[in-house]
Amino acid sequence: MTAPHSVTPAQTAAPARTDWLAVYAALFCGIAVAFNIGKVPIALAALRQEFGLTLVQGGWVASTFNTLAVFTAMLFGLVCDRLGQMRTAALGLALSLVGGCAAVMAHGMPWLFGSRIVEGFGFLSVAVSAPGLISHVAQPADRRFAMGLWATFMPVGVGLAMIAGPLVMPYGGWRAVWFTALAGFALAAVLLYARRRAFPTHFGTVAGDSLAVARDAVMQVAPWLFGLAFCAWAIQYFALVIWLPTFLREQRGLAPLAVGLLTALIVLINAPGTVLGGMLLSRKVGRGTLIAYASMATGLLSVAIYLDGLPDVARYACCLLLSFIGGLIPTAVLSSPLVLAKSPRQICTLQGLFMQCTNIAQFIGPPAIAALVTASGHWRDALYVTGSSACVCLLFGLAIRRYERRAASAAPAALNAGAAAGSRSP
Repeated sequence: MTAPHSVTPAQTAAPARTDWLAVYAALFCGIAVAFNIGKVPIALAALRQEFGLTLVQGGWVASTFNTLAVFTAMLFGLVCDRLGQMRTAALGLALSLVGGCAAVMAHGMPWLFGSRIVEGFGFLSVAVSAPGLISHVAQPADRRFAMGLWATFMPVGVGLAMIAGPLVMPYGGWRAVWFTALAGFALAAVLLYARRRAFPTHFGTVAGDSLAVARDAVMQVAPWLFGLAFCAWAIQYFALVIWLPTFLREQRGLAPLAVGLLTALIVLINAPGTVLGGMLLSRKVGRGTLIAYASMATGLLSVAIYLDGLPDVARYACCLLLSFIGGLIPTAVLSSPLVLAKSPRQICTLQGLFMQCTNIAQFIGPPAIAALVTASGHWRDALYVTGSSACVCLLFGLAIRRYERRAASAAPAALNAGAAAGSRSP
């Protein structure tokens, strides 16, 4: 593993100053495509009614992105390597626009499902390419904070969809939500085009083909430690976000609007947690340290949330704290390619790996909790899954911290050896 605070090949082309407008343009691209994830749960009842979807069919429409990412996220990292980050991001926005337009014209389940697949390809294209764009336009001193901003793209995009959906649906049903998303894609495309000169259009000459570059990236131990830590955190987070609405409706009898707002607040509060993570990274706090301490806190908060010892207000406050503190983990993971990548081309591959890990968590976590709760009839049994995940995440955080410390201590020794060799040369 590269020393956590050294300059790697992925960081050599440092700009004279950080282009914050370009950073925000790339971030908005991510927020726009993440809106596509949050819009379906809000509009699912209307979609089922218009298209006559069964509960299972509606579930497939909602989980299309997750299923695609489980099997293809790293493949999109390779596509990004071939096309370049700028072209891949632009392609992702174009696919999102095409998929959204196809959906609003849909007259049947196959057409609707096909549009979601196209939107899913657009989401993955942006998710693997935009972090590299941000890295390119940020000074080394600002990169950790800038990547902390990037880690907000998912909670902000999903949270905005949860809030905007109920506000616009009275004016045009579910299609009004899709038109809102289309407006976001168009604006993102305009912002990306306006800052196009700040971003790289191609990579420099790099030895080997794309598969060799990707293989070299994933053959390291450290990316898998980060990816599995991200997976363990995602199990905790999505268990809360996905099952809380059901709990609030069935166990507490809250109205749909109240359920939506309470859930949206939990999603959105994750964003300032990721920004805090970027600030701590910029102050040289180690990524392993962030993951370890955040996992310890989320594990304790899970106990307070899923056991029945606290009143509902206190349990909801613990939900907010879990989402906020847990935001440190995505920042630590999604910024790690800056020190793990041996070349800019590997950033896309590593982002694809992390996307695949977090979507595997969404694929296995909620069903596992559903099985436990159904078998026992008690929501507290969800703690077996979330508590175990927190412990696993803690262990991976400690392992990452150990790697970082060993790499940091090895770096001065390597520099001293190089200096000694240089002094002996004629």
